[in-house]
Amino acid sequence: MVKRKTPGSPERAPPAAAADAGRGVQAAVAAGAAPAPRSDNADRAELAKFDALAGRFWDPHGDFRPLHLLNPLRTQFIAARAALTGSRVLDVGCGGGLLAEALARAGARVTGIDMAPGMIEVARLHAAESRLAIDYRMAAAEDVAGSTPAAFDIVVCMEMLEHVPDPAAMTATLARLLLPGGALFISTLNRNLKSFLLAIVGAEYLFRLLPRGTHEYERLILPSELARWARAAGLHLKELAGIDFNPLTGHVALSRDVTVNYLAYLER
Repeated sequence: MVKRKTPGSPERAPPAAAADAGRGVQAAVAAGAAPAPRSDNADRAELAKFDALAGRFWDPHGDFRPLHLLNPLRTQFIAARAALTGSRVLDVGCGGGLLAEALARAGARVTGIDMAPGMIEVARLHAAESRLAIDYRMAAAEDVAGSTPAAFDIVVCMEMLEHVPDPAAMTATLARLLLPGGALFISTLNRNLKSFLLAIVGAEYLFRLLPRGTHEYERLILPSELARWARAAGLHLKELAGIDFNPLTGHVALSRDVTVNYLAYLER
């Protein structure tokens, strides 16, 4: 594990219909969700935190509004750098299926995995309602890499790497899932004073755009760290892009500034 530094270090009311749908999903999750699989590289408290919010995942005005705003840009970023039609895509940490559905609509053959049972149940229900054929599995990335290594043309891992205990090991797992020449797309948050003030203090505590405790500063990831882990895993970092994101106005655009939110495009 990398040694983390302090924030000062230079390195370091939803619509009624949506609310009704959320209550229905929560009931379904409570009735039918299976126990989550186990993994040495998973934080049970983090899983429980997101699982508790599963019923509100598809409310565009709720706790996951920032993801709804970011999703079109992320989808476009991936589509501009990898051929989606007919490609086998794995969405690691798929949550309720926001990106998985967008990629499926673009023609990809999508498998989504997550270790939060409520999220997988929500994803399955929403895909069925949307008539999308997505293979959702409650599984750990390590298990999929062990049973079907080098099985995917594209792997995506959005806003997950900063939530696992060992992000370097997870990067290596993501690499094992890819076919030679395959593409990996990661989104995460940089670790510095600016990201601490904007992504944690501002987004979670001042403007309440995200639930408090969504991110922990010491788990945020420097681009240099991600690049080092990628090299060790046999990956080549092709591109970094920042995200200019104003959740108050809904403005989202790619940027050269990677000091807060950033996307990484890597190849095996």
